Amino acid sequence: MEKEPLVYIDGSLVPKSQAKISVFDHGFLYGDGVFESIMVFNGVAFQIKEHVDRLYDSAKALCLEIPLTKEEMLKAIINAVRVNGLRDAYIRVLVTRGVGDLGLDPRKCRKPTLIIIVDKIKLFKDEAWSQGVTAIISSVRRDRVDATTHEIKSMNYLNSILAKLEANAVGADEAIMLDERGFVSEGATDNIFIVKGGVIYTPQRSSGILPGITRRRIMMLAEELGYHVVEKDITPAELLTADEVFLTGTAASIVPVVKIAGRTIGDGKPGVITRKLMEKFRELKESPAEGIKVFE
Repeated sequence: MEKEPLVYIDGSLVPKSQAKISVFDHGFLYGDGVFESIMVFNGVAFQIKEHVDRLYDSAKALCLEIPLTKEEMLKAIINAVRVNGLRDAYIRVLVTRGVGDLGLDPRKCRKPTLIIIVDKIKLFKDEAWSQGVTAIISSVRRDRVDATTHEIKSMNYLNSILAKLEANAVGADEAIMLDERGFVSEGATDNIFIVKGGVIYTPQRSSGILPGITRRRIMMLAEELGYHVVEKDITPAELLTADEVFLTGTAASIVPVVKIAGRTIGDGKPGVITRKLMEKFRELKESPAEGIKVFE
C-alpha cells in the first residue's frame, strides 16, 4: 500500500486525508493568498531559492506577512520533502490571509495560514514532450498589469481557468492568452516562446505574464548555447507562422507546441532548437548547483 503523503499546516505534519483548513480562511473564501510550485528532480529541489524569493515578493505586493523568515521557509520545505521520502516530487507552498469572517476585509484575519504539500502532478499526456501538444488562442484576455496582475502568483486563477475551459471544450491541451492589446501573453499556466529564423522570442513582462523562474532559466540557457533571445510584443500572426513554439513552466519544464488554432507549427514536430533546449535542460535539473540537494 502506497504511503499517504504528509501535509505541513502551520508547523504540523498531518496525513493528506486529515489535512484541513477552516471554511473561514480567506484563501478559501476569496482566493486571498499566494503560492509557489517547486519541483524536486532526483533529490534536488530545483531553483528553490528563486521560488521562495518570488513567494515573498508576491506576498509583499498583497501586504501579506509570511510568518517565517526565508531561511525558516527553506528548512520547512526541505523537511516536508524529506519526511515524505520523495526524490521526484511536486511541492506546492501556499500562504493565505488566514481565518477571518465572511467579510473580505483583510484586517479581520489575525494570522496567515501556511501550507506545504509534497506530492506528484501530471499536466499533460506522457507523449507531450516527444510529440508536442495542441493549443487554442483563447477569447479570454490575460488580466491587465494594473488589475489582478499575474506578475503576482496569487491563489486567484479564475482568469486561467476560464481559458482552460475553452481549450477543454475543443480537445486542445492548452490555451494561449492574449493581453488587452491583442498581443500574445502566455499559456493558462505556462510561459511561451516562439522561434523564427533561428532567433528565440518571448513576450515582455508588460504583457501581463508571470515572470517565470523556469522561463528565466531557459532564456539564460539559450544564450549559453549561443542563441539570441529577444523579449518583445508578439502578434497572433507571428505566433501562428513561427518555426517553433514551446511552453515553459515549473511542472512542465519545456513542452513543444505543434498545432495552434488548427494551424500546424513548423513541420508539426518538436523543432530542432526546442529539442536542444529540452536536452540541455534535462541535464540541468538534477544539478545541485541549480537548487538544494534534499537527500544526502
